[in-house]
Amino acid sequence: MAKAKPTPLYPTYAELKDFRFEEYPELKAFLESAEPWRLQHWRWGQEFLQYIGRNKSEHTYTRFRNEIERFLLWVFLFQSKPMDQFRKADILDYADFCWQPPVSWICLANHEKFLCQNGLHTQNPLWAPFKLKLPKRADNDVLADKKKYKPSQQTLTATFTAITVFYKYLMSEEYLYGNPAQIAKGDCRHFISDAQVKEVRRLSESQWQYVFDVAHTLAEEDDLYERSLFVICAMKTLFLRISELSERPNWSPIMSHFWEDSEGNWWLKAFGKGRKLRDITVPNSFIPYLKRYRSYRGLSKLPSPGDNSPIVEKIRGQGGMTSRQLTRIVQQVFDKAYEEMRAAEGDDKARKLKEASTHWLRHTGASMEIERGRALKDLSEDLGHSSMATTDTVYVQTENRIRAESGKARKVN
Repeated sequence: MAKAKPTPLYPTYAELKDFRFEEYPELKAFLESAEPWRLQHWRWGQEFLQYIGRNKSEHTYTRFRNEIERFLLWVFLFQSKPMDQFRKADILDYADFCWQPPVSWICLANHEKFLCQNGLHTQNPLWAPFKLKLPKRADNDVLADKKKYKPSQQTLTATFTAITVFYKYLMSEEYLYGNPAQIAKGDCRHFISDAQVKEVRRLSESQWQYVFDVAHTLAEEDDLYERSLFVICAMKTLFLRISELSERPNWSPIMSHFWEDSEGNWWLKAFGKGRKLRDITVPNSFIPYLKRYRSYRGLSKLPSPGDNSPIVEKIRGQGGMTSRQLTRIVQQVFDKAYEEMRAAEGDDKARKLKEASTHWLRHTGASMEIERGRALKDLSEDLGHSSMATTDTVYVQTENRIRAESGKARKVN
């Protein structure tokens, strides 16, 4: 397999909206260095991604951009034929390629695709189309064996989904007449039929207690950590995704999104996946932390309908915090909680804190509600799931619980 050098094809959505080829001389030269269909295919990708950017979330745009970029680079550099000549076998060849890409196509961290200097965008030499995910806080020099890269089943599914949707878009625009990706997935040898018991990525009661205690102690000792305490409590208690608490181009979480109904019940209006608004119940136990955080910021104890201040304000400047900034806040508390739990109870009990991500707080809060006995329908509404079946599959797994209980009675002799 030739070690063709990959070139980033698409910038961020904001940059793609105002794209000018003269500002991307390397990309322009790459696209014009081959037959005209290469530039045509790039423009197809541009149209599709602009459609995704207009109608979906920023996260969805980024996910599709990465998949379409990888696919088109493979088309340009390895297949060297236009997509209207592709058959099912070509898509299966691409799946083989994704299963074991060239080492030069793999990086170890997320990097910006382009570097901008004097108005010109050039390729970031650290960027590559595939990323080898390393364990958190791993020694990169020891563990970074790129030859061990293998995509997960979830990653393979995302790859086929993106290519299938791309083909469907091109068919709807009458650029192509056929979708080989849609029929190729069933014959892909890398897919494994998965009947495993799904483990919820959550903290145990004791691990959560360490996280809460660390956040609370930090806030008691230094007012600057009041933000950390509020974010930790909000994400766990209100089952929030990190994006639902962050500033986004199409949504700004503000304090008036906390609202009180005529019967004295508090709610939080959240903008979630699928561009759906939902109202989350706010328990009485959370109100003191909302009041505490607002008091730290010099606000009234509880929000009013006209309160347009961001729910989580930036450390510097105006507006709300980004997902990346919020993630750093949570990770700082996780790190300290891990160290304290490891010192007190050993690494075995603290280990999951080392692996935990911000999304574990949502899973932790929801799992604890299930264990408390809350009605599945009510929890499903707060989580923003489209059906109770999703909540049951992710958090309850009723049939698996029954099977596990019945299996305990087996005898050795």
